[in-house]
Amino acid sequence: MNLKGKQKRYLRAQAHDMRPLFQIGKDGLDENWLNQVIDAIDKHELLKVNILQNSLVEEDEAIEYIQTHSQIQVVQKIGRVLVLYKRSSKPQNRKYSSEVAKL
Repeated sequence: MNLKGKQKRYLRAQAHDMRPLFQIGKDGLDENWLNQVIDAIDKHELLKVNILQNSLVEEDEAIEYIQTHSQIQVVQKIGRVLVLYKRSSKPQNRKYSSEVAKL
């Protein structure tokens, strides 16, 4: 599902006060890291990822890797911080997706 402008704006506003839950460091991106992000985003639906200064991965590379290897969508990129969204598979964890569907 591709997000519309209003939906992205809503998600960006909700993520504004969040702190990054994950970091991409010098080890870069791998399948294990992505699996952990997928598990966490299924519980939270919306989270932030920080790309550390010592990381060998650029922001655009991280966005491409995340979107091609999962159903996660990158809502926003601010500097070295990415905002990620994916609708939860469990109805009790759908805090944001019900509001996104209305927009």
